[in-house]
Amino acid sequence: MGVRVAVAGASGYAGGELLRLIAGHPDLELGTVTAGANAGAAVTAVHPHLAEFAGRTFEQTDPGRLASAALVFLALHHDESAAIAASLPDEVAVVDLSASFRLADPGDWATYYRTAHAGRWVYGLPELPGGREQIAAASRVAAPGCYATAIILALTPLLASGVAEPADIVVVAASGTSGAGRSPTQSLLASEVMGAVSGYQVGGVHRHTPEIEQALTEAAGRRPTVSFTPLLAPMPRGILATCTARLAGPAGPREALVAAYSGEPFIHVLPEGRWPSTASTVGSNAVHLQAAADAHAGRAVVMAALDNLVKGAAGQAIQIANLMLGLPEGAGLSANGVAP
Repeated sequence: MGVRVAVAGASGYAGGELLRLIAGHPDLELGTVTAGANAGAAVTAVHPHLAEFAGRTFEQTDPGRLASAALVFLALHHDESAAIAASLPDEVAVVDLSASFRLADPGDWATYYRTAHAGRWVYGLPELPGGREQIAAASRVAAPGCYATAIILALTPLLASGVAEPADIVVVAASGTSGAGRSPTQSLLASEVMGAVSGYQVGGVHRHTPEIEQALTEAAGRRPTVSFTPLLAPMPRGILATCTARLAGPAGPREALVAAYSGEPFIHVLPEGRWPSTASTVGSNAVHLQAAADAHAGRAVVMAALDNLVKGAAGQAIQIANLMLGLPEGAGLSANGVAP
């Protein structure tokens, strides 16, 4: 018998990925599985690839049922997760995959969200300085956003070591369609997306912007200014983020990445001359990084690739839960992708 965990919001893409990873986890046992509109439906009717859960059905999201688990994953929209979290007993550990508990500043929350600010939990990015210790000591942890994970991991070593300046950071990042969730939307129809790359939430309005700036400030000790432009790419999953910042000294940006992440099981700084590809990270909890100094423009360039549903969501949540429960951090996770 493993540690009993529950998943709220399990009918979405991130929720389905959580179920898949829990099914292969050596130390976790799946308890209550809930959904909203899909309550009462068979799990395999929504996630036909999860044959192990044939015979299981989604329940209504009842905090009382969720509280029977030792740990609850909340894979809900931010306007739902805060209310559910408040209804769970203190002794139940919680990993929240929404934005509800990521931001410390109520002003930032009010600018980017429409609901009441619910407060700040421990930020669940283990690879940040001190991150593992904080997560292991916490009972409530906010999992980072998918874009934020890629960008923060790409830039933190450069800012913390003084290789790059924080004042003029520019990020252009492309995401697969699963990052927008499972709700049907015209802009996500195959005929709209296939064969096209398009921008959205351009002009500093994407909700991950304050999360990125907050984490970079805390990790690097200096407040950055980030211009973030997201793109929608014609692929189901994956993020490729290109991050640039002004060079601040003679040290190389790639060397800063190597020094920061040499012992990390899920972060891979690629060999010189090789650049990240989303295809290489599909199905894995890995982040692939590469960096170069653009001497012509005087800027550091860092590129990061990850699977937005694994390291950008469900895999990261499992990594967090492992630390919270005192399990091996990599249990149930792989740094190896799926190809072709």
